Amino acid sequence: MKKIFLSAAMLTVAFAFAQKKEIAAAVKAVDAGDVATTSAQLAQVESTIGNKTYLLEPALLEQYYYAKGLSLLKSGKTAEGATYLAKINDLAKNKIYVGKDSSKSKVYYVGKAAADASGVQGLKEESYNPTLVAKLGASLNPTIEAANKAAVNAYNAKNYVAAAPKFKEVYDLLKAAGQDNKKYMYYSGLTYALGDKKTEAAEIYRDLIDSGYTGIETTYTAKNKKTGEVENLDKTSWDLYKKMGASGEYADFKTEVSPSIEQELYETTVALLLDSGKPDEALALLDKGIKKFPNNAKLAELQGTAYFKAGKTEEFVNNLKAQLAKNPNDANNWYNLGVLQSKNPATAADAEASYKKAVQLKPDFTQAYQNLTYLTMGDDAKAIDDYNAARKAGKTEQANKIIEARRARLAATLPYAEKWYQYDNNNLDAVTLLKGLYLSNKNEAKHQEFKAKEAALQATQK
Repeated sequence: MKKIFLSAAMLTVAFAFAQKKEIAAAVKAVDAGDVATTSAQLAQVESTIGNKTYLLEPALLEQYYYAKGLSLLKSGKTAEGATYLAKINDLAKNKIYVGKDSSKSKVYYVGKAAADASGVQGLKEESYNPTLVAKLGASLNPTIEAANKAAVNAYNAKNYVAAAPKFKEVYDLLKAAGQDNKKYMYYSGLTYALGDKKTEAAEIYRDLIDSGYTGIETTYTAKNKKTGEVENLDKTSWDLYKKMGASGEYADFKTEVSPSIEQELYETTVALLLDSGKPDEALALLDKGIKKFPNNAKLAELQGTAYFKAGKTEEFVNNLKAQLAKNPNDANNWYNLGVLQSKNPATAADAEASYKKAVQLKPDFTQAYQNLTYLTMGDDAKAIDDYNAARKAGKTEQANKIIEARRARLAATLPYAEKWYQYDNNNLDAVTLLKGLYLSNKNEAKHQEFKAKEAALQATQK
């Protein structure tokens, strides 16, 4: 018997024919409500192509998504089904990049990102118009209404973790029906954030930013002459009724344009990334956001926080200085600058000036007074050790200089410690420190007063 050898081209043709046959059978079965047969046919397809859907030409891929999505929907897996059906809309929105891979197989990549990631060279750009979207509208409407009701009910009950994926489900279902209404994606991200699901919220918000979503929306309203009620209309109907004038059913035609939320999206997403412990990702997004909105003070402030959390101290200092150049009356930024300057002995004087500026702008700035106290006092334990070492070594003059310098520092520290206590009089550390400072400054009455305060506070904190 002669052996039969099939060329690579012949194998590709046989493969494509098999997929067409099985997917066509799946579409026919799902339209007839036969979910079991649909699943069986799709299982054969998936066992062959796995996740390599780029091997399916667009028309075949659309049919696959259609059969897969509807079968999942009819099996009660609404969210998963909606995700597949929504991909049909992506075929219309994106260019299809067509060519052959290294094994000479025909490939179809949906969107430039997928094409670039493939590494396949010489791809040609084509367009595709889905044909099955019209069939989906009527069958999806009840599912969309049910999903939206579930999302709204969960939101009103403050069950945000349940509401968020439902809003995403509504978005995918609408997208499958031909309406790419990203407002529902925004609702999903918002409710994830309210439910403290920061990673999920940040992912959705970043997708919205990358898609160019701004939240700007035009609402068309008119008063129904029969009922006297103001109704929302789609633009086509609004235009039509308006042209009808006095003979039409509506009057008082109005439009309202909602403001852009694009800057808010950047601000919220960065904050979510920082709260999730992802400062480097936050910095990458900030770079994009600040280029687009260079005068956004909130993004500049968040950039400083991101630099700090990423351990980029020099960048953080420069960021604070830039912000203070724009707004020299920000007490918090003066304080933060002082904290960083105080970490380097060479800039201790700068830190003192920054703290003083902070309390000048905000007289009850407790933390600034606390830091001024410790900065002025210096390392008192070391000073005592140096004094004792000099005295034991018989270096009396050196020991005297050390103790005199210590007394001067403690005297200079006292006013800051008193201010610290003035605005935080239940702070045991402040009371204990003042007790010692008054003793060092030979104010026995105050020493005894704060000794008693210390004992009282210690008793209440046991």
